[in-house]
Amino acid sequence: MSKKMVLIDGHSILNRAFYGVPDLSNAQGLHTNAVYGFLNIMFKILEEEKPEFLAVAFDVHAPTFRHELYKEYKGTRKPMPEELREQVPVIKEVLKAMGVCTVEKAGLEADDILGTLAKKGEKDGMEVALVSGDRDLLQIASNHIKIRIPKTKGGKTEIEDYYAKDVEDAYQVTPVQFIELKALMGDSSDNIPGVPKVGPKTATELMVQYGSLDNIYAHLDDISKKSIRESLAENKDLADLSKVLATIHTDCDLDVTWDMVSMQDLFTPEAYTLFKQLEFKNLLGRFEEEAVTQNSQKDSFFMTSDLTEAETAFAEAGKAERAAFLVLEDSGKDEDFAALALAAAPDKIWILRPQGFLTKEYLTGKLAELADKGTKLSTFQIKPQYAYLNQDETGQFFDVLIAAYLLNPLKNDYSIEDIANEQLGLMIQSRQQLLEKLSLTKAAQEKEEAFQEYAGFAVYTIFLAQPLLQEKLQETEMENLFREIEMPLTRVLHEMEKEGVEVRPEELKAYGDALVDRINELENSIHKQAGEDFNINSPKQLGEVLFEKMKLPGGKKTKTGYSTAADVLEKLAPEFPIVSEILEYRGLAKLKSTYADGLAVYIGENNRIHTTLNQTITATGRISSTEPNLQNIPMRMELGRLIRKVFVPKEGYLFTDADYSQIELRVLAHMSGDEQLIEAYRSDADIHRITASKVFHTPFEQVTDLQRRNAKAVNFGIVYGISSFGLSQDLSISRKEASQYIEEYFKTYPKVKEFLDEEVEKAKENGYSITMFGRRRPVPELKSSNFMQRSFGERVAMNAPIQGTAADIIKIAMIRVWKRLKEENLKSRLILQIHDELLVETAQDELEQVAAIMEKEMKNAADLAVSLEIDLHTGKNWYEAK
Repeated sequence: MSKKMVLIDGHSILNRAFYGVPDLSNAQGLHTNAVYGFLNIMFKILEEEKPEFLAVAFDVHAPTFRHELYKEYKGTRKPMPEELREQVPVIKEVLKAMGVCTVEKAGLEADDILGTLAKKGEKDGMEVALVSGDRDLLQIASNHIKIRIPKTKGGKTEIEDYYAKDVEDAYQVTPVQFIELKALMGDSSDNIPGVPKVGPKTATELMVQYGSLDNIYAHLDDISKKSIRESLAENKDLADLSKVLATIHTDCDLDVTWDMVSMQDLFTPEAYTLFKQLEFKNLLGRFEEEAVTQNSQKDSFFMTSDLTEAETAFAEAGKAERAAFLVLEDSGKDEDFAALALAAAPDKIWILRPQGFLTKEYLTGKLAELADKGTKLSTFQIKPQYAYLNQDETGQFFDVLIAAYLLNPLKNDYSIEDIANEQLGLMIQSRQQLLEKLSLTKAAQEKEEAFQEYAGFAVYTIFLAQPLLQEKLQETEMENLFREIEMPLTRVLHEMEKEGVEVRPEELKAYGDALVDRINELENSIHKQAGEDFNINSPKQLGEVLFEKMKLPGGKKTKTGYSTAADVLEKLAPEFPIVSEILEYRGLAKLKSTYADGLAVYIGENNRIHTTLNQTITATGRISSTEPNLQNIPMRMELGRLIRKVFVPKEGYLFTDADYSQIELRVLAHMSGDEQLIEAYRSDADIHRITASKVFHTPFEQVTDLQRRNAKAVNFGIVYGISSFGLSQDLSISRKEASQYIEEYFKTYPKVKEFLDEEVEKAKENGYSITMFGRRRPVPELKSSNFMQRSFGERVAMNAPIQGTAADIIKIAMIRVWKRLKEENLKSRLILQIHDELLVETAQDELEQVAAIMEKEMKNAADLAVSLEIDLHTGKNWYEAK
């Protein structure tokens, strides 16, 4: 059987991948989508071809013989986007680490290198697969050289294959004739001139009839169309030049032997290191365990269940100025406590397993003793580990996850392995990777060793990363943010998650039943108005009913049918009752699935739901809620709001709910220093009515409800850097009108415009925006070559300082309220945070005290030029309290 060779056009495939794969970047902000896409295409080809030889050819940034012939060659090409340019050296480094031969030579294009290697391989009896996005290479196709042209869309790759016969079928010419076809019609991408007036159709007709360029010119008088005949006659020199420019050289002098391009094991330790740095987690499974195991530190990890050894471990940790720990669980349940990893130094690491005298209670008690003695303890993700600690104060703890997140909040899924890689240059396998490699048939000893390896490297990473991260927090002036806000908040969130919130299952079921009744009513009404039964949940069927059968205006046809997206239907809803009901139907169906059905799954003991409050997910610093998400409880529709009735306090308690009033607008007033906006807030009048009065030049008392609504949209839109197009969509007005609203707003509050412009400029200069409390939000989009990305970056630069500051303020308020409830030994507990809202489960005899605490601590969480105001209510359920 013939041996196989795969040849890849480096720049071409990298370019295809760049435009085919969504933008990706790693923790350092390096763009990686082109590299990731290139590797996926390469792996797909290699899996299909299973070659013995592999090489990648690259162009060199230097003139070639073609440029010497024709200065304008490729002169019309746009410069490579910076986000792609920075990935060229990266792919070369990755290929080198994988042992893949890369070939480039000054004076030659990659096409010439590929053509030469392909023809040489064919001559030596190989089957060749040449991979490129450039159809010029079709001239190389033969019975043994297959040109493979990938198309990447949405991260998925499809490949067109061309042997010589396939070229003839597709273009009606042979591969050799393909050169002359291009000489006639030219190529705008390479700026090959071709013959004027001869396009692809005419060029193909001529080549099919006459077979070659020479024969066309031999029969020039036979060409009936005068303009074509004359153009050919007048431009023979251009045709000849174009043929030379289009011809790929297949006999170049290359210093390449078959040994150099022989396929080796691609998945080397060096490649693994790079894949980890580039954060290609989906590709790591291709590496064998032996390629990535790090042996240098293993002998320092000591696994024990012996009481004397445990005493030694804690004694050593107690003598050290600092130590690191990590509680390991099997499933997150208390009874599944698996081990405590403890590091007193890089070479003093213990993995303490609970067994016999070495109980969970003993280990966590000893850990608490260490904290009480003032030993500085670092760990990863401290929040769930408070279940094994009893300290309210967090000053002695350092969470490397929180620190890493603050330094790069764009990355929301930090693992210990990421921190090892980014901070220490250390490649370690995840617990999942290690344990997945151990099948059920493996010996218990091997499983124990794998567990020891993970636990040891994890706590080793934590110990070494802590001082590095602390130094970076100091350099970026975020240590106060870390110490005074983020670390104390970990304790607060742990307590809130542990408390949970009570739900009445029978009321949740009744709520779901009521939704079903209304959904059925709407379904019947919609079908009646449509004159037929159809699947309302099918966009295709819905589009056909609305825009073909009922002839409603505004139908936008796509490949899959008419668009029935919310923005399309919302414009029609005021005029057409069926559309209004469809929108209501959709909203209620979502309520049913997400809340009525979805929440029931999470009801635990004592009918309480324990959401997870995430501190390291959002780029702006806002807390998010998952499993279930209680921050998305709908508020627009009354039927949506009613779900809050199923959330109730325990017996003998009420809910106290406090919500910041327009916190982001108040932050904007303070940060911009705009006297008019500050005065508007100090006057204690309706800010939206004031804005409407000024923007629409209407006396305050005469402002209409519509004007107030429009002013409200402008007020909040400005905070998010809204464009005239966005505002016009929100208010269903023309862009010109929306533009006038925004213009009038900035005339009214001129320093707001100055402030927002300054924030964008500072973010461009620094690479990040910053809150009042020093939180940084990187804005890499500002450097994008893509206009839409840059525009998005500008909106982020305007909004992040405001939204981030508001997020910091609510966090400070949470910490202060939580502390006061503790300090005053109250039974009441903070149980939920929903953006700008806090919910306290309040003992009935503590109502006044809790209200006073919330009023004081929330209003005084920050010292602004305008007062922070809250709306405070109590009730028997969350609906009443809101």
